[in-house]
Amino acid sequence: MDKRTTDFGYEKVAVDEKAARVADVFHSVAARYDVMNDLMSFGIHRLWKQLTLERSGVRQGHSVLDIAGGTGDLTRQFAKRVGPGGRVILADINESMLRVGRDKLIDHGIGDNVKYVQANAESLPFPDNSFHCITIAFGLRNVTDKDAALRSMTRVLKPGGRLLVLEFSKPVNGLLSKAYDQYSFRLLPQMGRLVANDADSYRYLAESIRMHPDQETLKGMMQAAGLERVEYTNMTGGIVALHRGIKL
Repeated sequence: MDKRTTDFGYEKVAVDEKAARVADVFHSVAARYDVMNDLMSFGIHRLWKQLTLERSGVRQGHSVLDIAGGTGDLTRQFAKRVGPGGRVILADINESMLRVGRDKLIDHGIGDNVKYVQANAESLPFPDNSFHCITIAFGLRNVTDKDAALRSMTRVLKPGGRLLVLEFSKPVNGLLSKAYDQYSFRLLPQMGRLVANDADSYRYLAESIRMHPDQETLKGMMQAAGLERVEYTNMTGGIVALHRGIKL
């Protein structure tokens, strides 16, 4: 057994235990994930994802990998953009989330150009130089080895392809940061308890956000993984940041 430890929220766990612990969280919240996203963000997550789509550069005929694609919000829009000549792969390590995403997309009439793959971001099961664009939205902070995941994503990008990381980050204003802490640790678990019957999972999600690398640190990690022209855009005062890098 690997005796190294890593963060699971504020708790330290064995490296080889984290994936299973995270899986339990998302098995628990999968059925109510979309509802909670709207409640937690007051619907603003749709604007964050829209900016991700606009910065992706995806067009007709492209191939896209949506990692930690969950319930398929980005996949649905990418499928429309790439058209019948393109392809989108919705990948998620969690079977429950993948099933919810597949069912939701089928209900919306999305099908022929979308495939579903259960995969670990740290060791993606795709050939080198496969995708024009890769996105990971609100998923990187749950990955055990983020550096390995960024290297794996870079490997499967085509030359000239873009990686976009949409993730909770560090508020740039001290007052906003304090208000955000109060919301995250007081209200969010209560919302989880009332809506999803699961306060603990949403407490973990709040903690995992605090343990995630800040904007500049993540930029450096993406550069170390081999990406160029890495830049980020803060949204909602830095509560969320969109990082983008290109494989040259």
